Amino acid sequence: MCLAIPMQIVEIDGPVAVAEVDGVRRQARLDLLPEAKVGDFILVHAGLAIATVDAEAARETLDLLRQLADVTP
Repeated sequence: MCLAIPMQIVEIDGPVAVAEVDGVRRQARLDLLPEAKVGDFILVHAGLAIATVDAEAARETLDLLRQLADVTP
């Protein structure tokens, strides 16, 4: 199963963003989203930003992922 995680961009250096979720920061390539800017929420899969999402959709998805983590053994 593939899973893209919503993360918020906190820094951009050329084609690479630093994105954060729950205090965890990861680098993500912005090759598919050159218009992305600091503060945007992006979906990150395998180190690549594949889409932008609005803040509400990102929070809803993260809430669902947290609920899933709570019930998964």
